[in-house]
Amino acid sequence: MPPPYRVDLTRAAARDLRALARRPPDQATLQQLAATIAALAADPRPPGCVKLRASEFWRVAVEDYRIIYEIADEPPVVTVARIRHRREVYRDL
Repeated sequence: MPPPYRVDLTRAAARDLRALARRPPDQATLQQLAATIAALAADPRPPGCVKLRASEFWRVAVEDYRIIYEIADEPPVVTVARIRHRREVYRDL
């Protein structure tokens, strides 16, 4: 069994998450986002994740929101870069 990954949030991702907590789309979506981020520690490449073209980023969708992250296998770290609505998440990458 491979070791679990450590999940880190960039400052931008932490800011995104705080903004969503202040005005969440709904509580269930916010809980689902948090659960998906936590689950990346066990499986950083879950079913439905997509490798973004021409970058090292991966994407996983939670309803209308996207979690953009990088995976480092040595040491095992997942770095969450952005957590935003699908219409605006790719603007600043």
